[in-house]
Amino acid sequence: MKRRALLLTPTLFAPTLAVAQGTAWRPNRPMTMIVPYAAGGGTDIVGREFAQILSQKVGQPVVVENRGGAGGSIGTLQAVRARADGFTFLYAVSSNIVINPHVYRTPEREDPARALIPVGILANYQYILVANPRFPVTNLAELIAIAKQRPGEVTFSHSGNGGNNHLAGKLLARMAGIEMGDVAYRGTGPALMDAVNGTVNFNISSPPPAIPLVREGQLRAFAVTGATRSPAFPDVPTVAEQGLPGYAVTGWHGAFYPPGTPEGPVAMLRAAVGEIAAMPAFHEKLGRDGLEPLTAPVSPDAFAAQVRQEHAFWARTIPELGIRVE
Repeated sequence: MKRRALLLTPTLFAPTLAVAQGTAWRPNRPMTMIVPYAAGGGTDIVGREFAQILSQKVGQPVVVENRGGAGGSIGTLQAVRARADGFTFLYAVSSNIVINPHVYRTPEREDPARALIPVGILANYQYILVANPRFPVTNLAELIAIAKQRPGEVTFSHSGNGGNNHLAGKLLARMAGIEMGDVAYRGTGPALMDAVNGTVNFNISSPPPAIPLVREGQLRAFAVTGATRSPAFPDVPTVAEQGLPGYAVTGWHGAFYPPGTPEGPVAMLRAAVGEIAAMPAFHEKLGRDGLEPLTAPVSPDAFAAQVRQEHAFWARTIPELGIRVE
C-alpha cells in the first residue's frame, strides 16, 4: 500500500475555491482518496490528476492511498468500511462497483453498488485491442479467422479475472463463436508487456498505458470496444463495426463516499466533481490519457441510476460467461 501527498502547483490551475465557499462543509485537514489499484496504472494516473485539482479547490492536500488486489475489490471494500467522516473517499472505475460484486464473494451489505454513496462521474472510457506486431492480425475478421482455425490457441492478456477487459474478451469470444485462451496478470503493465514480447498474442487494455506503446510501434491497435470510435484512436474501428453489431464494453471513472457520510461532505465533493469534470484543462488531460470527457453534466441521481442499471446487466451476463473467482 502506498500513500503519497500531492504537492500543490498553483500555476497549473487557478486556486478556485468556489466549491468550498458555496457549501457548508469544508475539510480542515488532508483528505484520503483510495485508489483500488497499484500506482502507475490507468486508474491511478487519472485519479492523481483529479486529486491534484481537488486539493487546490478545497485548500487541503489529497493523499492518494493505493490499495490494489482482487481486481480492485480490496480497495473498494476498504472504502465501504471506512470511517464516514467526509475525509476518506473512493476513486473508482466501473468494474469495481458494478462487476466485482458478481465475480467475488461479496456480502450483500458490502456490495459497493448498494452500500457506497455515488458522488459523481468524471470521465468515460473504452478498451483497446492491441496485438503484438508479429501476430498476423490487423483487424477483427483476421483474429476471428485464426481463432476458428486454431481453437484455444489464440491468447489475450488482461489485468485480472473478472475485470472489464477480461469480460470484454469473453463477451467477444461468445458473440463471435470462437474459443480463445486468456491470461490474467496483476495489473495492466505486465499484461501489456507480455503482449509486446509475444508471450500472448494480444491484449485488451484501458487506454492510458497502451497509448505510448501503440505510438512507439511496440503494439498494433486493431479494435476498440465502445459503441463509437475512441477520440484517441479515430482510425481504429469498433468491434461492432467489424462484424459484431451490438457489442460494446465501456467504463467510467467516478467518486464515491462510504455509507453514512453526512450530507455536507457529499454536497461539497459533488460540487467539486461537477466543476472538475467540466474544466477544459481536465478535458485536455483526459484526452492525453485516451479517456473521453463528459459532453454534458451527469446529475447525482442519473449517476446512481446508471450504477444500478449496469449492476443489474452484469448480474445477468457474468453467469452466462461462466466467470467466477473464489
